[in-house]
Amino acid sequence: MAKAVGKDSHRGGYDGFVELSLHIMRGRSAAEQQALVAVVLQSLVPNQVLWLIRHLFSPTQLVCELNAWFATVLFEWLVGPCHVTEVEVPNQDSEIKRQRSGVHIEKCRYLEHSRCVGLCVNLCKVPTQQFFTEKFGIPLTMTPNFEDFSCEMVFGHMPPPLETEAASQQACLANQCEMAQPTEQICPKLQP
Repeated sequence: MAKAVGKDSHRGGYDGFVELSLHIMRGRSAAEQQALVAVVLQSLVPNQVLWLIRHLFSPTQLVCELNAWFATVLFEWLVGPCHVTEVEVPNQDSEIKRQRSGVHIEKCRYLEHSRCVGLCVNLCKVPTQQFFTEKFGIPLTMTPNFEDFSCEMVFGHMPPPLETEAASQQACLANQCEMAQPTEQICPKLQP
């Protein structure tokens, strides 16, 4: 992230990670923020690996369930305690099936540290959904809860357009976010 921003954090560890995230937000539109994070995510996985996963592993129930399990193991440092849940996912025939491809994040560490709606949506939700759906070929929908800071991830569910989701209309977390605009109806960092 420091390389992508062209600036390093003065803080170490997780606080430095959040500080770099805030640097990404400043002076960039929502689309620019999302594009920059997409570059960072893409740099984490070699193109050959992405191609293999996208072409060899279709998003079957097993693949989605394994991704949910891996997410609880690999992302806990980033998001905090989480566990696999059973969810309903539409199949190709629009029939609903139940599978264990959901991840419940009890209280997102990233959102709790930043207390920023824009950071959550532009630097986590949208780029992560796009990365898994487009680069891995495994649909992912993430639904943050800005009241208790929990989040639901569903592997195998196509993400709806952001403008149709409640997250796109979320106001700043007044008195919590250092960039909050309490007079705005919607977090200004969500604006195009």
